[in-house]
Amino acid sequence: MQHEVEVEPGVTVWAEDLPAADGALPAAPMLLVAGADETGLGRWPDPLVDRLRTRHRVVRYDHRDTGRSAHRFDEHPYRLADLAADALQVLDACGIDRVHAVGAALGGELVQLLALDHPDRLVSAALLATTPLETAPPATTAAAPSGGGLPGPAREILRMRQELHDPRDERGELAWRVEFRRRLCGSVLPFDRAEHAALERAVMAHSGRVEPSTAHATEADPAGLDRGGELGRITVPTLVVEGPEDPVRPPPHARLLAGRIGAAARLATVDGMGHLLPAAVHEPVAALLLEHAAGAGVPQATQPTQR
Repeated sequence: MQHEVEVEPGVTVWAEDLPAADGALPAAPMLLVAGADETGLGRWPDPLVDRLRTRHRVVRYDHRDTGRSAHRFDEHPYRLADLAADALQVLDACGIDRVHAVGAALGGELVQLLALDHPDRLVSAALLATTPLETAPPATTAAAPSGGGLPGPAREILRMRQELHDPRDERGELAWRVEFRRRLCGSVLPFDRAEHAALERAVMAHSGRVEPSTAHATEADPAGLDRGGELGRITVPTLVVEGPEDPVRPPPHARLLAGRIGAAARLATVDGMGHLLPAAVHEPVAALLLEHAAGAGVPQATQPTQR
């Protein structure tokens, strides 16, 4: 079922509420939160979602200024942190009280905010390809280490981010996006250009536009994400997934994040994974998320552990 959720007057967010597969055991729903300038479809492709639906009802959605959601930043500016409140409104529109919240990249930072401010709405949290709240540097600035001495995005990623607004026709835009995805995936796992081109074509068809979404990267205010000092208050069972080949949030971002959260966190690594979720990592990522959700509520170790 699809929803148009009004998150403020005149601003709607598109959401898709997918039932669990036939025969699945009852389990709390799973909310998938995408990264900056990403559609829910682009970050959470159908084959991965289908794996999660073997046990869970799954909700994915487009942030403001992405996909089928309203593109109205000029008339309705917002902080990146405000997108966390949008997630709650999506849940309310779907009639969902508590979820397993899964966030990637910026989505992981938003789920950290939800775990801090609305733990009553979460059964568990899972954070992928992300960083502790206080260390998040603008993705379009220098590749120097970010807050706390953490490494920033690789220079080739920053260079391509600077090309976001370059004029391109549809064919050129598709080629640029596929090349950007290649770099975001890292250099260890084989890169299937056909797979990523098909996903980007689907995103363009879903969005109804060729030009990329850039409001989050270039316009939205990052104020409100500087709350890393509070992460030790998180008590929701939290899985932190590290992509060792992530060129945007490379090690030790994930390890530091799990350490900042403390007893509620568990650290896991998916070998070869970069910043995105290509088909090559669907099986291990889905297995981690399903295992974590199934075990939510089980007492956590006193320290993050490496899988």
